[in-house]
Amino acid sequence: MSAITTDTPTGGEKPKARRAIGPRLRVLLSVLFVIVALLGANSIYLSSITFLEWVRGETYQNYFYQLMFLAHLVLGLILILPFIVFGLIHMRNTMNRKNRRAVNVGYALFAVCLVVLITGLLLMRVGNFDLKHPLSRKVVYWMHFICPFVAGWMYWLHRLIGPKIKWRIGLAYVGVVGVITIGMVMSHTQDPRLWHVVGPKEGEKYFMPSLAKTATGNFIPAKTMMMEEYCLKCHQDAHKQWADSAHHFSSFNNPAYLASIRETREVSLKRDGNVQASRWCAGCHDPVPFFSGAFDDPKYDLVKDPTSQAGITCTTCHSITHVNSTKGNADFTIEEPIHYPFAFSENPLLQWVNNQLVKAKPSFHKKTFLKDFHKTAEFCSTCHKVSLPKELNHYKEFLRGQNHYDTYLLTGVSGHSARSFYYPPKAKDNCAECHMPLAKSNDFGANLFGTNDLSIHNHLFPAANTGLAWLKNLPEVEKIHTDFLKDSLRVDIFGLKEEGSINGKLHAPLRPEVPTLVPGKKYLLETVLRTLKLGHLFSQGTVDSNEIWVDVTVKSGDRIIGRSGGIDESSEVDRWSHFINVFMLDREGNRINRRNPQDIFVPLYNNQIPPGAAHVVHYELQLPEKLDAPIEIEVKLQYRKFDQEYMEFVTSKSQEGDAPIRGYEPGQKYHNSLPIVTICQDRITLPVEGVATTVEQPKMEIPLWQRWNDYGIGLFLKGKAELRQSEEAFKEVEKLKRFDGPLNLARVYYTEGRLDDMVEVLRRASESKDPPAPPWTLAWLTGQANREQGHLAEAEKNFRKVLEDRTPEMIEKGYDFSIDIEVINLLGVTLFDRAKQMRGSEKEAERKELLTQAVEVFHRTLKVDSENIAAHYNLHLLYAQLGDEKLAAEHQKLHSIYKLDENAADRAIALARQKYPWGNHAAEPLVIYSLNRPEAPGLQAVRAAGGIQTASSGATE
Repeated sequence: MSAITTDTPTGGEKPKARRAIGPRLRVLLSVLFVIVALLGANSIYLSSITFLEWVRGETYQNYFYQLMFLAHLVLGLILILPFIVFGLIHMRNTMNRKNRRAVNVGYALFAVCLVVLITGLLLMRVGNFDLKHPLSRKVVYWMHFICPFVAGWMYWLHRLIGPKIKWRIGLAYVGVVGVITIGMVMSHTQDPRLWHVVGPKEGEKYFMPSLAKTATGNFIPAKTMMMEEYCLKCHQDAHKQWADSAHHFSSFNNPAYLASIRETREVSLKRDGNVQASRWCAGCHDPVPFFSGAFDDPKYDLVKDPTSQAGITCTTCHSITHVNSTKGNADFTIEEPIHYPFAFSENPLLQWVNNQLVKAKPSFHKKTFLKDFHKTAEFCSTCHKVSLPKELNHYKEFLRGQNHYDTYLLTGVSGHSARSFYYPPKAKDNCAECHMPLAKSNDFGANLFGTNDLSIHNHLFPAANTGLAWLKNLPEVEKIHTDFLKDSLRVDIFGLKEEGSINGKLHAPLRPEVPTLVPGKKYLLETVLRTLKLGHLFSQGTVDSNEIWVDVTVKSGDRIIGRSGGIDESSEVDRWSHFINVFMLDREGNRINRRNPQDIFVPLYNNQIPPGAAHVVHYELQLPEKLDAPIEIEVKLQYRKFDQEYMEFVTSKSQEGDAPIRGYEPGQKYHNSLPIVTICQDRITLPVEGVATTVEQPKMEIPLWQRWNDYGIGLFLKGKAELRQSEEAFKEVEKLKRFDGPLNLARVYYTEGRLDDMVEVLRRASESKDPPAPPWTLAWLTGQANREQGHLAEAEKNFRKVLEDRTPEMIEKGYDFSIDIEVINLLGVTLFDRAKQMRGSEKEAERKELLTQAVEVFHRTLKVDSENIAAHYNLHLLYAQLGDEKLAAEHQKLHSIYKLDENAADRAIALARQKYPWGNHAAEPLVIYSLNRPEAPGLQAVRAAGGIQTASSGATE
């Protein structure tokens, strides 16, 4: 472009020459060159780091990088005004030039540069403008990246007809920038951020018996773990969800937990002289005071100290750098996160600058606070799986506590168990699929997640804790948990047996056909519970204090003639009801009724239900001699977070200065008002002999074969007491042309030792075509049969088939049985048994090879479950056979740690059976609950009222 242009003035005056770039404009141009040069060097550095991260798969952004990025934003903003001023003046000066090609290229150059500036502003997310849509943001980013190269090319074209470009200066600039950039990038590669660092063992001393570590081995300042207001700026929806969640109220801000931890700390201080045993709780429940070092102080204020009310903060979960194992007990490594510049500044301007940095360059923030393992079940296992250490109970080095992880991982729901009764159409590969469902959101971190709406994962974590929501007076949250609970199981009034006997004639399934009942006769009511929407045992968590029971009401007209599961005037559920819980004991046979983990010893019984399985409850019903109306039976599965006994304990531990407990007046007996949720229910009306009333039965939605199958499963899981009845149920399933019948008969026959019958039913199951039997379950059961019959080589092939097959169907549905540790262990013992058959020196090499293979197989189990008893026991034997006494002794010791102490439990159980007659009854191998017990709440009220009562007045609401 020439340096002079002319304008033709009116009135015939002589044209005046106008410079394209005058003296003052040249000064502005020099300023622009300086800014662009600095911005270019800065951009080369930033791009190099981005490229290095892409190549190496590491994140090299550090504090210096963030300052450089801040400089990029500042330089870009500074550039805008002088560039536009220069461009407009320069275009005015040259708009009438004859060389239109140069002018047009100049216009295009100006437009491209404007695109660079505008896309830069868009990426900054300035003001209320927040470019969230991932595709839009990606397009804008690449425009911002590519346009500077286009601008450079167009600048070269624009300058072809002007003064010569000073290439020597440009090349020198590029060389200097290149050397500096390479040096800075090399410095980054020397010390990349250790994103998945495991804390040093020296730091364990601060946190044991919790297994948590910090990345440095030191404490973490409380202020860096309590930055919820910082998070709130960009994550309003996620923050609101978290603020009402059980995670937020995990600590001393939860009255139920506060009562329990108070007692644990008191017991520990009195027994040990310190409160360190309670660290076992703190690793998951009280991370802020725990990792900051305040928790160990016996005088730590559990209510007034700000850290005591923090709960599990945003930073707690999102600053974890490594899942150390799946042992639970908070076995993770956590760090003090590196923040953007000015994150802690109290200056409003610097805070604004910091926020713009985060919005404009969120990748560092995302990498810091969102790791790949956050999306896995293993991450959840760190706190949702626990064992009780000796430091806590002063009894044994290991007792299993709650365990969501293994009971999810080894199920059909996860697609990792070949032994399940039912399988979902698609496996759930992490906990978040159920407990962090997508919620529409306009948050900074919202994404499409394969849908058309921007969403985030719900940080309320919908589950079952309606009690905490009620105590905190959060009705909307209570409803969310209630809705989540409902229909997670189903109940089926399946059948009636005559004479009230387990061996009586069975009328089933009830509906559409029903029997006519005879007044004065005794019947056995067969009810079936089936888990539907659960990926782990029902229930889980605080299974000793969760109050889940079956509520049965039998009426004839207005008369209540049968009752179980009623609630008395003190708000206590009839203790003779059937509870879905674990009746846990201490060493003296006392029920664990205060969430007192330090005293947990042994269960009296365990009524948890596996996912995709069933549970049968028997009820004896004696009909009155005179009836003048049909019999109406209603069965509900009821849930209340805590029972009356525990809530009395919670209120009794309340101290002056504590937050008020909803529904509790100090000095008065607490009446449990926690909400009762009906998870599922079923009703049926049965005709009575001599009562001329037509009874119409509703259509059953549950397939007939499935009702029989669920009934058989529930009986089978009771153990040997009802195997004959289970066999009859599965035969009915087979009559309905379902593979489940013979397949489940094989389970029954294996338990009974009827191996020939087992082989025959497996043959029949394998012939099923519509639908076919799961080949993995067939292979597992066939391997069991072959193993018991001594066909060890064939059994090995069967078990390997289960563990190694990856059929198109399995891949499509997300099934992978290679980590089914029960089958892995079966393969290991089969190889071990084959090795035992190798006798004589000529077979020594083959024997050793089989023993070595068995060792490798059992180590596969330990990779999944490092506390597996069977694996350690067999490795002890195998290493002894191989002559490695050191490893044999090591696994013998581990086996002794993890195995149950069966002898010690005998005394506690015997004492409990004497103290708790209702518990003793529920712990029997065959349990029949009476619906006519005179003291039953509801039934007793009927008699006191002269036998007349409405349905509602005897209910449990």
